Amino acid sequence: MSIAELPANAPRGTWGAVMLAIDSNGRIDWNATEETIGRLAASGVDGIYSNGTACEFHCQTETEFERLSGLVAAVASRAGVPFQIGISQSNPRVARDRAARVQQLGSSGLQFTLPDWWPPSDDEVVRFASGLAEAAPDVPLILYNPPHAKRRLTIAGIVALRAVVPSIIGAKLPGGGEEWFTEMRRELPGLSVFVPGHTLASGYAQGAHGSYSNVACLSPTGAVAWWSQIQAGDPAATELQTRIQSFMMDHVIPFRTRYNVSDAALDKSLAAAGGWAPLGPRLLWPYTSVPDEEIPILANAARRSFPEWF
Repeated sequence: MSIAELPANAPRGTWGAVMLAIDSNGRIDWNATEETIGRLAASGVDGIYSNGTACEFHCQTETEFERLSGLVAAVASRAGVPFQIGISQSNPRVARDRAARVQQLGSSGLQFTLPDWWPPSDDEVVRFASGLAEAAPDVPLILYNPPHAKRRLTIAGIVALRAVVPSIIGAKLPGGGEEWFTEMRRELPGLSVFVPGHTLASGYAQGAHGSYSNVACLSPTGAVAWWSQIQAGDPAATELQTRIQSFMMDHVIPFRTRYNVSDAALDKSLAAAGGWAPLGPRLLWPYTSVPDEEIPILANAARRSFPEWF
């Protein structure tokens, strides 16, 4: 299914992740975070979203969740930019409560992960997603099912879930090879499937509809320009994907083993190196960040790799 054939309320294109500015005391700097959200919303992305991995949803208090959700809604609404709120939480009861609490904010969707302390059974997955839909009956749902999830759904599993919970209009998935995309196109018509940002050119060519983009962590305007190239069928878009993946493998992925850091730390290092917002690499306690001294090196590498973005 092409983008044009998706339901009107389904997400499309390149979406940028909201990230938290953390001060020297390890607390959220709300003024800098608001400025970051504003710059992201003004960058030209198709939408913004809170409480993905890059937003450290797993490490927020409920008070912080409330404040951030309201801030994202206010800034995005003023800018006229679609936004989604991530309600993911290890405790499924808290996730359901979050859905009920933010349903009035006017978001175009609620992103959710499956409970992850104990992998849910098929029946529990359906019961959980149904509970989210009942808690926020007027807001579409977006499944976020990353590679590190304790319960990974197959395409057949997503088909079965959507049959019971039709308000699921999109999914953030890791993608796969040609066979995976063939099955996706056949079995998931009408579902907006987003793939990782660094695979967007090849994913779009095989039927994906957009990305919650890690590339936008480095440069929101660069990610937007690349998306325009992809949609136009510009051969340079494929060459740029090769450059993006080489940059990630050579300069970003090594941080994972060098400093034993999370994906959130990698995303924050990209944002700090991109320099488009008042963001440093620091994560909320107790998680390890990419060291400050690595950021200028990464920034130089980014500008060598993507001179057209800077």
